[in-house]
Amino acid sequence: METKWLEDFVSLAETRSFSRSAQLRHVTQPAFSRRIQALEGWAGTDLVDRSSYPTRLTPAGETLYAQSLEMLQALQSTRAMLRGHHAAGQDVIEFAVPHTLAFTFFPAWVSSLREKFGPLRSRLIALNVHDAVMRLVEGSCDVLIAYHHSSLPFQLAADRYEMVSLGQEVIAPYVRADSDGEPLFTLPGRPGQLLPYLGYAPGAYLGQTVDMILKQSSTPIHLDRVYETDMSEGLKAMALEGHGIAFLPYSAVKRELRTKRLVSAAPPGLAGLEMVLDVRAYREKPSGHAVPKSTAQALWAYLTAPKAGK
Repeated sequence: METKWLEDFVSLAETRSFSRSAQLRHVTQPAFSRRIQALEGWAGTDLVDRSSYPTRLTPAGETLYAQSLEMLQALQSTRAMLRGHHAAGQDVIEFAVPHTLAFTFFPAWVSSLREKFGPLRSRLIALNVHDAVMRLVEGSCDVLIAYHHSSLPFQLAADRYEMVSLGQEVIAPYVRADSDGEPLFTLPGRPGQLLPYLGYAPGAYLGQTVDMILKQSSTPIHLDRVYETDMSEGLKAMALEGHGIAFLPYSAVKRELRTKRLVSAAPPGLAGLEMVLDVRAYREKPSGHAVPKSTAQALWAYLTAPKAGK
């Protein structure tokens, strides 16, 4: 049995909705349903009454819900204690960062910090978006760095967590250039001539972002999904080989754009095929039972100071 099954179940018990809980847990609804079924298989009994709407727990489910809250709280407290032992005598700032930002934004950001903030000992924990957020919620990192868009917010309680904006990132479509420096494929495509599309795996945060871009486009976009992965670096590698169009963060492709190995897949007259995302840092607010490391506290003070990093 995996602890994430219990976390899924607690979310379902509180939202009473498979679709809403899947959204909050940053997974597809079919994947979320499979995890609930796996938990029921482990328990040996039905936990959810699927004949009712909104979703209702069975008596066994109500019992497990109460026990799950206690078990998850105990696990979180134990992990915090173990982490405290591990970090004793150390002043390493632990960052939980989604894979894309770990490859693109984070290295340059740390370089800038060292120039302005001073020497910094850090540990990078690269994860998918959901697991990175859970690291913060479980107290297993000092700082979470993640993308943010108002249409795809994280469910982090404002009374428990605080945030600071670190900058912005633009997501746009790119493609390999031909020998004349022109794009191999040019949007928007046609109904009878679909363009090869390199997409993010279902549930990926950037995949949801691209879905919004395509849905909001005033011009119909005709794409044929020929490849998918949940990492932007994987999409960039495929785009560089000429396999299709990929929507990528500017920071991931700026070198390739300078050397014209990649070019925009959107012609000048085709607007609306990009989106601006915030890059934000989050941390748990200091409290009596969660005192941040001195260096982590100093870093946060620097980041939240007026005109910090500008």
